[in-house]
Amino acid sequence: MTSRQRVIRALEQQPVDRIPFDNPHPACRQFYNDVERASQFTYGKGFQKGVYGKKGTRLDNWGCEWQSGEDGVAGEIKHALIQDINDLGDFQPPWRVLDQADLSGLSAQCRGTDRFVMAAWDDISAQPFQRMQYLRGTEQLFMDMAMEEPGFFKLLSMVHSYYVRQAKMWCETPIDAIHIEDDWGTQYTTLISPDMWRKYFKPLYREYAEIAHRAGKKIVMHSDGYTFDLMEDLIEVGIDALNLQLFCMDMEEIGRKFGGRVAFWGEIDRQYLLPFGTDDEIRAGVRKVKKALLDGRDTGVVAMSFEGKDISDRALLAVYGEWMEICRDKQEANV
Repeated sequence: MTSRQRVIRALEQQPVDRIPFDNPHPACRQFYNDVERASQFTYGKGFQKGVYGKKGTRLDNWGCEWQSGEDGVAGEIKHALIQDINDLGDFQPPWRVLDQADLSGLSAQCRGTDRFVMAAWDDISAQPFQRMQYLRGTEQLFMDMAMEEPGFFKLLSMVHSYYVRQAKMWCETPIDAIHIEDDWGTQYTTLISPDMWRKYFKPLYREYAEIAHRAGKKIVMHSDGYTFDLMEDLIEVGIDALNLQLFCMDMEEIGRKFGGRVAFWGEIDRQYLLPFGTDDEIRAGVRKVKKALLDGRDTGVVAMSFEGKDISDRALLAVYGEWMEICRDKQEANV
C-alpha cells in the first residue's frame, strides 16, 4: 500500500495497513510520513511587503496590514483595510495572484512521489471568515453580520468568488486534496451562533467540497477552538477530514458521534501538552486520541502534530514516537 493509497483509504474509512502520518518535521524524520505539501508552484504578486513570521509590519497578498511584536508569530491586524462596509469603493480581491499563478510544476511533483499531496495553509487555503476579519476587523465584521449590512453580503460574495476560483484552479492539477482553514471556536463555544454560521458560511463550504469532489479530490478543513456544534454540518457538506483542537472538546463524545463518519487529521493539544507537558503526558495525550477515535475502528485518523514557537523537538518526538508504538501494537496484533 502506498502512502497516497493509505491516506485516501483512511479518509474513506476503509481498512489500512497502519495509521497514516502527516509528519513534515525535520526532527522526526525517523518516523513515517505519508503526506506532502504542494510546493512546486508560484503565485502572482499581490500587495505583500515584509516577511511573514518576522517582527515588524507587513502586508499580505490582499493588502491587509499585520503587526508582530516578535519573531515566530503571524501578528495581528491593527488597521482594517475596509473602514465602511457599505462603501467598498473600488475594492476587489487580488485577482492577479491567481491570474499570474504557475502551477505547472505540480505535475512533476505528484508523479515523483507516492505520498498524498495536499494544497494547504496560508494563501492557498480557502478561508472566507478569516479573510473577512482581516479586511474588516473582527468586531466590526460581527456587527456587520448581526445588522445584516448590505455591504457584508457584497464582501462575502467577493471573497467567496476568489476562493471558488482558487479551488477550481488547484483542482485542475494532479494534487490529492485542497484545504480550508477558518477558525470558528473560542475555548468553550463557537464564535458566532451555529444558526448564523449555517446561514452565511455553510453554503460556501458546501461549494468548495463539491468543487473538490467533482474533480476527484479530497477536502480537509482546519479550525481552532470549540467546533463540536458545527461538526454535523461539516460532515453533511462533504468535508473529508477535520483538523480540530480536539482537546478543547469532549473527545470521547466526538468519537461516539462522529467516528467512522469523517476522518480526523490529528491533532495533539497545543495549549498545554505540547509546550508544557512531560514526555509521559504527551504520550498519554496521543493514547487519549487513539482511544477516543480509533477504539473499535482501525481507520479514519491521520497522525499529526503542529510545530510552533513554543513546541520543542522533544515534544514532537514524543508525539510521533507514541503513534509509532500504536502502529507496532496494531501490526503485532495482526500477526
